[in-house]
Amino acid sequence: MKVRDPLLPSAKKIPEVRSNAPIDKSARVIATRDHQIVQQWASDRHAEPATGEATSSGPATLDIRDGGSGIRFNFPGSGRLRPISWEEWFENFDGHGLIFVYDNDADEGPTNRYRIVKVSDWGGVLE
Repeated sequence: MKVRDPLLPSAKKIPEVRSNAPIDKSARVIATRDHQIVQQWASDRHAEPATGEATSSGPATLDIRDGGSGIRFNFPGSGRLRPISWEEWFENFDGHGLIFVYDNDADEGPTNRYRIVKVSDWGGVLE
C-alpha cells in the first residue's frame, strides 16, 4: 500500500504563489517557482542551498536519485550535503523544470517540510 505524501496531494488544488501576491492563509500546502519566496522560506529556517550531486562546482557527496537536479537544503545541525550558491541552486531548479512545495505555516509555526518536484511529473493541480 502506497502512503500518500501530505505535501504532494494528487487530488487537491494547491495554490501557486508569487512574491507579488498575497498568500492564501487557509491553504495547508503551497507551491511556488518564485525565487524570492524560496529564498525567504530558507532564510526563515536558517537553511542554506545545497546539493548531493556532482556539479560544475564540486563532486557528488550523496546519491539523491531525483532525476539529476539534486538540490536540497542544509539546516542547522544537519548539513550533510555540499553547500552551493543560490545562483547554482536556481540554475538547477529552473533547468530541471522544478516547483517548490511546502507547508503553509500559518497555524502551526515554521516547519522544515518541503518537496522539490518536477512540474511535468507531479500529479498535483496548481491553481
